[in-house]
Amino acid sequence: MTQLTPLISRDILFGNPERTNPKLSPDGKYLAYIAPDEKNVLQVWVRTVGKEDDRQVTADKKRGIRIYFWTYNQEQLIYLQDADGDENFHLYQVNIQSNMVRDLTPFQGVKANIVDIDHNFPDQILVGLNLKNPQSFDVYRINLNNGAVEFDTHNPGNLIAWTADAQFQVRAAIARTEDGGSEIVYRETTEKSWETMRHWGPDEEGGPVMFSDDGKILYISGNHDANALRLLALDLVARQEKVVAEDPQYDFSGAIIHPTTRNIEAVGFYKDKLEWQILDDSIVADFEFLKSAHKGEFRIVDRTLNDLNWLVSYFTDDGPAYYYAYDRSAKTTTFLFTNQPQLEGLQLAPMEPVSYTAKDGLTIHGYLTKPVGVSSPTSAVLLVHGGPWARDTWGYRPQAQWLANRGYVVLQINRTYAKTLYIAYAK
Repeated sequence: MTQLTPLISRDILFGNPERTNPKLSPDGKYLAYIAPDEKNVLQVWVRTVGKEDDRQVTADKKRGIRIYFWTYNQEQLIYLQDADGDENFHLYQVNIQSNMVRDLTPFQGVKANIVDIDHNFPDQILVGLNLKNPQSFDVYRINLNNGAVEFDTHNPGNLIAWTADAQFQVRAAIARTEDGGSEIVYRETTEKSWETMRHWGPDEEGGPVMFSDDGKILYISGNHDANALRLLALDLVARQEKVVAEDPQYDFSGAIIHPTTRNIEAVGFYKDKLEWQILDDSIVADFEFLKSAHKGEFRIVDRTLNDLNWLVSYFTDDGPAYYYAYDRSAKTTTFLFTNQPQLEGLQLAPMEPVSYTAKDGLTIHGYLTKPVGVSSPTSAVLLVHGGPWARDTWGYRPQAQWLANRGYVVLQINRTYAKTLYIAYAK
C-alpha cells in the first residue's frame, strides 16, 4: 500500500542554510558563523557568547563567504574569497569591532591557501602562494599586525602540501612522484635539505598529519602494508613507524587533538557511522555524556584554548544539524541553533546502513533511503558518488530526501572506503 507524505518544496530541501559553520574564538568570548545578509549573500556574523547581539562583520557583494577562521587575536577573523569564480582566492582579514577589511595577499592572478596558524605565534600565519610560478606554491609568512609578506619556504616544483612543527617552521611536505604516487619529504631544520621518509605508489595513499610537540615524531596516515588507512607515528630519530590506531577494514578518518599540547586524544574511523577510538582517558567522560545528550552523530567542532568549552554539532539523517555549546566542567549543553530550521517537523525519510555480497564475493556497503509511508515495492534510484577518493556517509542528504519524498527508494553504494578526513585541531 502506498500513502506518500506531502510533497516538500525543493527550496526547503536544497536551500542554503540559515546559519552554518560556527566557530568559537580562542578565548570563548565570541561565536562566529556564516549566514545570508538581507540580499541573500553569505557573510560572516559574530555574537557575544551568552548574548543575542548578532552582527554582520563582512560585506561581500555577490559571491558570498564560505571559508573563514579565527586568528589567535580575539578581534581578528580571516577568510578566503575569489573574484567572480576565478578560484584565485585571496586571504582577507577583518576586525570584528571596526569591520575593517584588509587583503593580506593583494597580488593579481595569485591564489592563496592557508598552511597553518598556531596559538604560540598569534601575529603570524603561514600561507601558500603561487606568486613566482603559477604552477607551484611557495610558503610565505604574513604578519597579521602590519600585513608584511615574507618569503619562507621554496617549492622545488613537486610539493603540494606543507606541515609546520610546533615552532611554526615548515619541516614536512607531501610530494607528487613520477610513478603517479606520492611521498613524504622531511628536513631536520629549515637550513637542511629535503629527504624522503616514505613513498607510496599510485595504488596507495598517505600523507603527514602533524608533528608532536617536541618535533621528534611526525604523525602520518598511510595504507601501506595494510588493508586500510592507518594513523602512524614516524620516529624521526630512529626512522621507525609505530601504529597509533587502525581498523582492519575501515580507513582512519581523522583525529581529536588537544588545542595546545598536540596530544592525540581520539582517532575516528567512519564505518556505517563515525566511531572513535579513545586514546586519552581525560575525554572519556565527555564522550560518554555527549553520545547520550542529544539525538544524532556528534562531532567536536571547536574548542577554546583553555579547553573548558567545546562547540559540538549533532548530525541527523531526517532533519537539520544541531549546534550546542558544551561546558566540560558542568557537563551541560546549551542549544545554539540549527542550520536549516525549516526541516524540523517534516516527514523526512531515515537513512539505513546496508550491505550485500557482490558476484566476486566482496561485501558492498552503502545506505538505503525508503519513502515514508510506502510498504509495497516501488521504483529505485541508484545514487552514485564521485571518487574513488570519496564515499557516502550517513546523515541528511537533499538528493536522497527529494527522491524519497517523491516515492523512490534511494540506494547509495560505496565502492571503496576512501578517506573522509576530519581533524579537530580546535583552538
